[in-house]
Amino acid sequence: MIFGIHSLLFTETFLDKDLILLDKFQRMGFDAVEIIPFDPDRFPAARVRQAAASLGLTINTGYGMPEEYNIISPDASVRRRGIDFSKRLIDLSNEAGAKVFGGMIYCGWGYLSGRMRTAEEWKWGVEGYQEIAAYASQCSGLVLGIEPVNRFESHFINVASDAVKFIQAVGFPNVKVHLDTFHMIREEDDMIRAVLETGSNIGYIHACENQRGIPGRGMVPWRAFFGALGQVGYDGCVTIESFDPDMPKIAKLCCIWRKLADSPEQLASEGLAFLKRIQAEALAAA
Repeated sequence: MIFGIHSLLFTETFLDKDLILLDKFQRMGFDAVEIIPFDPDRFPAARVRQAAASLGLTINTGYGMPEEYNIISPDASVRRRGIDFSKRLIDLSNEAGAKVFGGMIYCGWGYLSGRMRTAEEWKWGVEGYQEIAAYASQCSGLVLGIEPVNRFESHFINVASDAVKFIQAVGFPNVKVHLDTFHMIREEDDMIRAVLETGSNIGYIHACENQRGIPGRGMVPWRAFFGALGQVGYDGCVTIESFDPDMPKIAKLCCIWRKLADSPEQLASEGLAFLKRIQAEALAAA
């Protein structure tokens, strides 16, 4: 198992000027970095790959798909744009050397139809993702992570069991479930059972407190969570995801209205130390 940090805790997008952050994250003790290429035209993918390789860092990428790229839209032209934009993000992820491209990458982030998911939406989502997954299969080793999110951000996939059904319907081995403890604690009946039942379908983990603060200072049952990851044999990346309220665009998107730590550095470093300790304890108890 390796531990990563989300770049959005430190910068609103990732441009050439932000490459220096990779060195900072490596010195803080992280094995991996997740980057969101919010500005695809200016994302320095090749330089990210080069810098990460020189530092021994794993790169992951993610995205929250805007509604204009929503592949479950009733508008076929919007669905088509979503598929094409997904392919562009996959190209950037591959150029950056990413191992995982995950998140709200299967429908519009924040898109709420006002009713429960329909059979038509499921059909559109599966068909769209089959084309996306086939395209991504040309990228050596790139995993697409389907992240269940809470009911306030989507009505489409809220729990791990639905994500498993979705990836099984898509039917490509490069599509996995991306679990996020922030969303799980809101939506799952039993977080630990969800991990155990998702099992080998898990491809990526976001480690977030229930309030997005420092891991260990909230309500997430971390010892049981890491114990369950050990039981299913997960040995991939666990990334701390949080955001800085001093970044107005991200704060508004993610509804962060108060300080969750004295600094991003504190949240990252204390969170990493806590998660490493808990994971070691879970291994010792296994």
